[in-house]
Amino acid sequence: MAEAAQVPSESVRRFGQRVARTTLVLGALVALAATLKASALAGLGVLLGTLLAWINFRWLEEAADGLARLAKAQPGPQRPQISQWTWAKFFARYALLALALYVTVSRSQVPIVSVLGGLLMLGAAAMAVGLYEVLVETR
Repeated sequence: MAEAAQVPSESVRRFGQRVARTTLVLGALVALAATLKASALAGLGVLLGTLLAWINFRWLEEAADGLARLAKAQPGPQRPQISQWTWAKFFARYALLALALYVTVSRSQVPIVSVLGGLLMLGAAAMAVGLYEVLVETR
């Protein structure tokens, strides 16, 4: 039970950094392809979605690390004291996504499908990094 509250190991931290970096690289490549194949607005939408996914991931990672540090730093059975800023980061990412998608749909000419495609770059990056670690890093 005490192990669950530990700060992530170096391999977990490295995985998160690789996912974040790969998200941006894949997003840029797909945005370029969308620009060349469809339109500049489609490429912009993919880039916007990718940046939103990256920000969402970073805020989630920071909030989870903060919660793990707090839980480890406060021994005993009592509940850890969590700062308002940690909670704000944890839930603000949903508000940011909702606001960005609302503005894109209601006020912009950027295709919503391309923004949603950009949001999927995080999942694609996580799968790519996971495959890389299984196939290359475990040798």
